[in-house]
Amino acid sequence: MQDAVQQDNNKVNYESANIQPNDILKISVESTMPEAAIPYNKTNALGTQPQNIQVLQLDGYLVSVENTIKFPVLGEISTANKTTKALEAEIKDQLTSGGHLVNPTVNVRLLNAKVTILGEVKNPGTYSFTEQNITILQALGYAGDLTINGKRDDILVTREVDGVRKISHIDLTSSAFMNSEFYFIKPNDNIIVNPNNPKVKSAGFIGNVSTILTIASLALSVTILLTR
Repeated sequence: MQDAVQQDNNKVNYESANIQPNDILKISVESTMPEAAIPYNKTNALGTQPQNIQVLQLDGYLVSVENTIKFPVLGEISTANKTTKALEAEIKDQLTSGGHLVNPTVNVRLLNAKVTILGEVKNPGTYSFTEQNITILQALGYAGDLTINGKRDDILVTREVDGVRKISHIDLTSSAFMNSEFYFIKPNDNIIVNPNNPKVKSAGFIGNVSTILTIASLALSVTILLTR
């Protein structure tokens, strides 16, 4: 980001990602009368609220490929084109309008947000995060930053939103990417750091011009020796 000074004091626009199929949601409902909210909250076999993240995921609400969840008492609820905040409002409205609870508080959290980072980074892999918004720079930080062989002006980001795949090429040498929709990473994004030209050349059998000349010279020498 050699021109990062151009982004100084610029406004940051935070965005919430839509809920996607296979997301796992933690949904908690509270009321002025705690006993009244019990039927609308999941508990584990011991009757207590789970604390471990893996247990939370097992007890969470899995979003189906049809973008729905099955909620206690209310039944099937659509998550299509909804953020977690929008789903909170939807559930609260159904609880209130249906006469289930008076002025309930609903909280929805995504439990399995993750980003996959591959290619020329120090520690490629899939990383989980709990924040609602992380940047592509933070995501690359999870993977230990780019290696010296990473192509900094062509980082590939793939994203699936509402059944549509989007692909973007990010140039980290220019701060313009900070104004892109791909500046903030969304759950299930894939980041691929391509190798630079020296890395590509060194990976092949014929890496560069000098290698070709060496092989040609060797072949010529062998031919001369055989024809004597």
